[in-house]
Amino acid sequence: MSSNNSFAHFGLDKNILSALSDLGYERATPIQEQGIPILLKGEDLLAQAQTGTGKTATFALPILSQLDHTLKAPQALILAPTRELAIQVAEALQSYAKHLRGFLVTPIYGGQDFGTQLRSLKRGSQVIVGTPGRLMDHMRRKTLPLDALKMVVLDEADEMLKMGFAEDVEWILGQLTKPHQTALFSATLPASIQKIAQKYLKNAKKIQIKSSTNTVEAIEQSYISVSNRNQKLDVLTRILEVEDNQGVIIFTRTKTESTE
Repeated sequence: MSSNNSFAHFGLDKNILSALSDLGYERATPIQEQGIPILLKGEDLLAQAQTGTGKTATFALPILSQLDHTLKAPQALILAPTRELAIQVAEALQSYAKHLRGFLVTPIYGGQDFGTQLRSLKRGSQVIVGTPGRLMDHMRRKTLPLDALKMVVLDEADEMLKMGFAEDVEWILGQLTKPHQTALFSATLPASIQKIAQKYLKNAKKIQIKSSTNTVEAIEQSYISVSNRNQKLDVLTRILEVEDNQGVIIFTRTKTESTE
């Protein structure tokens, strides 16, 4: 990765920078530019940002940078409202960590065999991404050790509350009594979100990324050639993060592809 790449000045591990280069990340989005330094300093963060602004990398890159890669135990816990988002975040982490030897991330969600998740946890996952209900199941059964936890992330917090997970989220956060860093990402900041932030975040830095509402006057057609079809989702995700698009329709060849 070239020295003038905007991700280089964050002081990220060279292996992470190499993975970002492989993924075509050339410049940080506004939320990444503001949020990554805060999290790298170990401070709590309250971030208001819409989906597609690059928020996943905002918390994923600091998590990877602060991991003790010799310790095979959960060091970061990410709460997500849906199975689909949990899987997406886990896959993003895996992409950013592709050059980090021995990195393990486990998505945990309802509908998946409990034993499969348990076996994955026993292999020494360092990052857990899960939905509140299934995370509670593991915590109550003592199958999710969190003694080494350093960071907690609430992703799409407003969606979790809209889906009725408020009590679950508070229960989970209430069990985490050892000192840790907390980051909360939400598209909106209603009173319920602010209440959680005030209760569980310590001296949090607040950032707000406003979305543009410019009207598109014309449609410009272009195409991107991808040598490996497995890279299509990564490339598409990055385009949505970087480009200032409001209202996007994505057509896929099959119904299965539309759920990816």
